[in-house]
Amino acid sequence: MLSRSCPPVTFLLTGFTWIALSSILGLAILVGLVRGTPLPPWVRLVHVHAALVGGVAQMILGGFLAFIPPLLMTGQTQRNSHPVLFLTINAGAVGMLVGFWLHQYVVVGAAGFLVVGAFLWMARNAWTQARQSLNSPPVNLWYYAVALLALFGGLAYGETMVFALAQQSYGYMRLSHIHLNLLGFVTLAIIGTMHNLLPTVLNTSLFSPRLARIVLIVMPLGVAVLIGGFMNSSVPIEMAAGGILFVGGMLYAVNLFRTWMGSTHIGSAASDHLLIGTFFLLLTIILGVLVGANSLSNPPLMPYGTLHLVAYTHMALVGFVLQTIIWNVPLSSIYIRLATWTCFGLLLSSLTVFVVKLAAALGKQPEDSTHSPT
Repeated sequence: MLSRSCPPVTFLLTGFTWIALSSILGLAILVGLVRGTPLPPWVRLVHVHAALVGGVAQMILGGFLAFIPPLLMTGQTQRNSHPVLFLTINAGAVGMLVGFWLHQYVVVGAAGFLVVGAFLWMARNAWTQARQSLNSPPVNLWYYAVALLALFGGLAYGETMVFALAQQSYGYMRLSHIHLNLLGFVTLAIIGTMHNLLPTVLNTSLFSPRLARIVLIVMPLGVAVLIGGFMNSSVPIEMAAGGILFVGGMLYAVNLFRTWMGSTHIGSAASDHLLIGTFFLLLTIILGVLVGANSLSNPPLMPYGTLHLVAYTHMALVGFVLQTIIWNVPLSSIYIRLATWTCFGLLLSSLTVFVVKLAAALGKQPEDSTHSPT
């Protein structure tokens, strides 16, 4: 019975469930911050890893299972149910949360190895399919390969932290862990899928496969330079990496936008979500560069605190990641569309407030200490 109950869609639905549950916990964390009664730090770790490991990573794993066989035309030789893989990724997620809750980081590390094992199996399976396929691997598959390499790097940093193997570099390793997983793995996996998904949704062909291949070089290069900046504690290198990532993001956005413009399809809620998600990817990259530039001066030109960082990270997670992966929910209802554009407006309003505050900070003249009051 179990062998028939774990098709790729099970991974997607379970991932949505993880995200829904983690969002409730996130709301509790936010209420605590606003009211001045913050919850214990382990709650934030549970929230983040429930959303990213149980939710996003599991959904991407399900996406790989669903998309790779058709890309390589090996679907007839592949099983449609993966119960062991399903149990492994969810056991890894649960183990991480329990470990954070009990402050048992050995448990967190052991659970992390389960996640590593799940994606190693996926990488091996994809490699086997590529060797058996009569078709040359499409560009999407190369995106997935680079994304998996970034994931393994990010997980390696995570394991190093939980086992306290390089405590003197904890801050740099934490930043590398976060950005390899989010920028290197999640973002590249989504971009690779979008090059095939949006044309399918619009019933057209991709505007420029050549641009897709260029982005495949530029985006990983930006991630690599960014990690180098973190490990060398160099904000200028990090900002240069942000510039590279922005160029890659712009090329990616132009390719999708021209694909949309060249189609005869009237559009749908799915294509709206995919294109809006692309906008928030670019916005997140720009804000990341601004955060780096802000730290060049001491004290920072524009002081910011925990809530500002929460807003920045959720701009990426909700605006880009969730916006992009939620496309396959039935979204034809006018109420869903209204909610989508309402959220879009709220996020733009937040950006407007940020720009106003930044302009006010830049325009503020320092007081003349030599001038004595009369």
